[in-house]
Amino acid sequence: MKSGRVIKVSGPLVVASGMENANVYDVVEVSEKKLIGEIIEMRGDKASIQVYEETTGIGPGDEVVSTGYPLSVELGPGLIEQMFDGIQRPLEALKDTTGDFLVKGAEVQKLNREKKWEFKPTVNVGDEVSEGDVIGTVEETPVVLHKIMVPIGVSGKVLKISEGKHTVDEIICVLETENGQKELNMIQKWPVRRGRKVTKKIDPTTPLVTGQRVIDTFFPITKGGTAAIPGPFGSGKTVVQHQLAKWADAQIIVYVGCGERGNEMTDVLMEFPELIDAGTGQSLMKRTVLIANTSNMPVAAREASIYTGITISEYYRDMGYSVAMMADSTSRWAEALREMSGRLEEMPGDEGYPAYLASRVAEFYERAGRVICLGSDKREGALSVIGAVSPPGGDISEPVSQSTLRIVKIFWKLDYDLSYRRHFPAINWIDSYSLYQAKMDKYFNENVDRDFSKNRIRAMTLLQEETGLQEIVRLVGRDSLSESDQLKLEITKSIREDFLQQNAFHDIDTYCSLDKQNKMMKAILKFYDCAIDALQNGVYLSEISRMPIRERIARAKNVSESELVKLDELILDIEREMKELRIGGTINA
Repeated sequence: MKSGRVIKVSGPLVVASGMENANVYDVVEVSEKKLIGEIIEMRGDKASIQVYEETTGIGPGDEVVSTGYPLSVELGPGLIEQMFDGIQRPLEALKDTTGDFLVKGAEVQKLNREKKWEFKPTVNVGDEVSEGDVIGTVEETPVVLHKIMVPIGVSGKVLKISEGKHTVDEIICVLETENGQKELNMIQKWPVRRGRKVTKKIDPTTPLVTGQRVIDTFFPITKGGTAAIPGPFGSGKTVVQHQLAKWADAQIIVYVGCGERGNEMTDVLMEFPELIDAGTGQSLMKRTVLIANTSNMPVAAREASIYTGITISEYYRDMGYSVAMMADSTSRWAEALREMSGRLEEMPGDEGYPAYLASRVAEFYERAGRVICLGSDKREGALSVIGAVSPPGGDISEPVSQSTLRIVKIFWKLDYDLSYRRHFPAINWIDSYSLYQAKMDKYFNENVDRDFSKNRIRAMTLLQEETGLQEIVRLVGRDSLSESDQLKLEITKSIREDFLQQNAFHDIDTYCSLDKQNKMMKAILKFYDCAIDALQNGVYLSEISRMPIRERIARAKNVSESELVKLDELILDIEREMKELRIGGTINA
């Protein structure tokens, strides 16, 4: 143990002398209360420490003891369904220990040491195993099979393997290695600031289907992709994050509430256990890990919470799972960096953020990806990272947004004007983009409909043309437009209100499959094509606008996934009724 004495306290920053034998990123215990901190700078024998708990009452002369180890997380069975704080203390266990309010210096085990798990070996005595190989499995929840892997840097011959019920810290396997016998339990420790090793990264080519039409059809994300959701206060960032956490077809969800309001994490805690995953028939919490570092918690722990979340995500990715991590919001993490940088008296960069902000953001997002995991079975895993950004006043020219946009490949820009008009998700279809679009077009054309990308391009073109037409309308009025241009405005209104708008609180509309999205878009474009043909054959726009079938198009979003044949019938009925209108017949309601 390397110890020193406090010589300065400045909020979450504590400076201690006599620490010449300690290292940067060592975890320390501050004062007799044993507050958890991390060394972030060394100057001679003086260590600057960011403390992850409230420092009130700490003063010069208090002892600081270095553990000699970096800030790490414990990885093993028992992570799923848990809610941790920023340094991986389980909040439920803290409540049982200290009551409803956090107590400084409270210590609890990160993983439950008492619960016994049924361990089923997948290797035999005498087998050669290396780092990343799966030696057994544990049913962590009814939907997550937890794979116990050989720790990174370890390989050898299996001398002993123990089947049956074990706690996470009991010995389940003994290996004969080059350095003698190595005993393994179900726990792995990993420093949060270092990415876990993989065999190689591979090109992400499979979509992460979210069930949100504006995302899947217009700005899709891949499994292993990165996305940013910038938007001002009240534009719906958290609701979008919640929707992605609920419905994205990832096998594991890690949701990090970094510096956000406590009631938002409460919403997650209240909703997720009650929501049933259509794919598994189980509660969404059965595949979810929550990390809460709300706005009233110590600011320094915000930085740790982001790293804790992505390290847990990488661990499940290494098992061969598709993992989606939601970080809400990375701006609060950047604010913590700014505060600590200011207290360290470092030279500030743009708007007071540290000069290394861009590199820290890049390091974080680069840990996402689709990979070949370590292990002889060459299993494939994917980690998708979706980060919300909260620029002050919605100004995305500020440093955090710009640093993020230089790294991520998807930009879902939330528009306050859209949210003010109650258009949700309030993703601006003109300013947003996805750099995975070409790969996803190929996938959708092959697996959903050969015309999927063609229809998407047509719809986006119409929406872009609408922007110019609206300028003309504002200047000289709608009547100055030709009937074909007025029809475009009618159709783009349908695309906006009947397709892009989606009700997160509606039992059916909250999730929309790719097949349903395709058929809804085809119905709208079929109406447009037939209407253009009718206009050319002398039918008045007013007659087309009054067609009862338009109401059926608007209600298509409420057709359940089990009744999609109704959308096929709708497309046929559009063609039939337009034909009747064109030849002067009657229209059946």
